[in-house]
Amino acid sequence: MSIISRVQGLDWVNIHHTLDENGFAILDPLLTKKECEDFIVMYEEEQAYRTTIDMKRYRFGKGQYKYFDYPLPQIIQDLRVTFYPELAKAANRWGDYLRKGNCSKYPTYPDQHANFIQMCEAADQVRPTPLILKYGEGDYNALHQDLYGDVYFPFQVVFMLNEKEQDFTGGEFMLVEQVPRAQSRGHVAMPNQGGAVIFPTNHRPVEGKKGYYKNTIRHGVSTITSGNRYGLGIIFHDSK
Repeated sequence: MSIISRVQGLDWVNIHHTLDENGFAILDPLLTKKECEDFIVMYEEEQAYRTTIDMKRYRFGKGQYKYFDYPLPQIIQDLRVTFYPELAKAANRWGDYLRKGNCSKYPTYPDQHANFIQMCEAADQVRPTPLILKYGEGDYNALHQDLYGDVYFPFQVVFMLNEKEQDFTGGEFMLVEQVPRAQSRGHVAMPNQGGAVIFPTNHRPVEGKKGYYKNTIRHGVSTITSGNRYGLGIIFHDSK
């Protein structure tokens, strides 16, 4: 079954409900073991990437990641284009919630990814952002947001490319939710190999007594205690 069919065949009714309730959703394995292994092998193929980031150098944490270049590998393009329409529905629904809470500046997102990329191009955001990440023992990713410019999409998807406890230990994917006038709330979302997490790029709506308000979300990866951990990030907006 093609990756397009696999994404379209997900239980999107349940995913939408989970996103509204929890702010994120964990997906069962969607990529095959071979596809995951192929991505790990691809990590060493420098011609596939536009840039390599040493996280320690920029104080982003410790480890390394690489941004894919255009034209994207077909499976990356298919994931980007196929996830987008359902997540655009969720983004616009969240926008409706937030506008009811007087967040009038929340934008509306087009139905198709190609139209959204035109919005990025108009804002001079033309560099692709899908990336592959590698962490070794002692590496980690500090809490952050992947915004890259004024235009950004409210969701992104991260895939686990190898198996926790078998290939590495530690390295939990973390989400920290800043609750207004309260202590922050932490979440750990750890899919199996080939599985993924859908999570907010910037914030999520939460219903309160006086309508909806925004909780800011940051994400990161805890310290790897042994082995190597690989991840694949599907970000839908491009970068300046």
